[in-house]
Amino acid sequence: MTAYGDPLSPLAAAEVAAAQELGARVCAAVHEAVEVLPEIVADVVVALLAEGHVLIEDLPGVGKTTLARAVSRSLDLEFARVQCTADLLPADVVGANVFNRVAETFEFRPGPIFANVVLVDEINRASPKTQSGLLECMQERRVTVDVHTHEIARPFIVVATQNPVEFEGTYPLPEAQVDRFMVRLSLGYPAPAAEVNMLRANESVDRVDRVAPVATAAQVLAAQDAARRVHTTDALRAYVVALLARTREDRRVDLGASPRAGLLLLRAAKARALLQGRDHALPDDVRALAVPVLAHRIVLAPEAVDATQATVIVDALATTPAR
Repeated sequence: MTAYGDPLSPLAAAEVAAAQELGARVCAAVHEAVEVLPEIVADVVVALLAEGHVLIEDLPGVGKTTLARAVSRSLDLEFARVQCTADLLPADVVGANVFNRVAETFEFRPGPIFANVVLVDEINRASPKTQSGLLECMQERRVTVDVHTHEIARPFIVVATQNPVEFEGTYPLPEAQVDRFMVRLSLGYPAPAAEVNMLRANESVDRVDRVAPVATAAQVLAAQDAARRVHTTDALRAYVVALLARTREDRRVDLGASPRAGLLLLRAAKARALLQGRDHALPDDVRALAVPVLAHRIVLAPEAVDATQATVIVDALATTPAR
C-alpha cells in the first residue's frame, strides 16, 4: 500500500463500481452523438461528479454546443438552455417576482437557471451585468431575488460555451466569473477521419436527438456523494499546495492559482479516481487534471508574450515532485 492509498477508506467496492459504470455509460452515450477526444468527455464527467461547472471555449462550429447538448441528453435530468445576447437581462436567467392580480401578491417565477443541467450558450455575448447574475447561482447553488433566497435543486451543473474574446460582440468574462468554472476545455478541430464520420452521421439527421438518458438524478447524486468520500492524504494535499505555489512564483505570471483553485483541483482528482475504479486519489489524478482546472485561473504578465496559461501549468508540473 502506497502513502496515497488507505485501506480504511469508507467507500464500499459496490459504490466505486456503480460510479465507474455511470461514468462509462455517460461517456459512451456522448460519443454516439459527437466526435470529440475521449479525455474531453471524461473531464466533463469529472466535473459532474465533483459538482463543478464546465466552460468550453473554442472557435465557432467545432461542436461546443453539440457536446453540451449531448451531455444533457445523456442524463435524465431537467435541462434548460440560455442563449446569451447583448440584451439578455439577469432576470431572464434567474427569474423574477411577478404580481398576481387575483391573489394581489408577488409570485416568484423561476428562470432557466433552476434546471439541473443548464447550457449557457455563448456566455461571453451577454453583458457583464448578466454574467455577474450567474455568480451566486454557480457558487452558492441559490438565487436571491428581492431579499428572498431560493435554493437550486441538485444535481446542478452549468455547461457554458464561449467564443474567443477577439470575436466581435463578445465581453471578456471577469476573473471572478471564470473562477466559478471547475474546468475549461477546448475541443479543437477533429482529425480528418473523425470529421468524415461526423459528416456521414449528421448530413441528414442530428445524432444528439438520438441520445437516450443513461443516468438518473438519484444515480448522479449517489456518485457525487461517493466522490466526496474518496480518500486523500496530507501528502497529496501538500503536493497540490506545492503545485499552486509554483504557479505563484513563476515570473511570467501576475496572478497565480488561488486556494480555491487547489480545492477544486483536489475535488476533481477525487472524482477522477472514482471513475478510474479507485477509492483513493493519487498524484496521477492531480497531474491529469491540472491544466483544465488551473490554466484558466492564471493571469499572465504583460511581458510574457511567449508563454500561455497551459505552459505555465505544464512547467509547474515538471518542477514539482510528488511527495
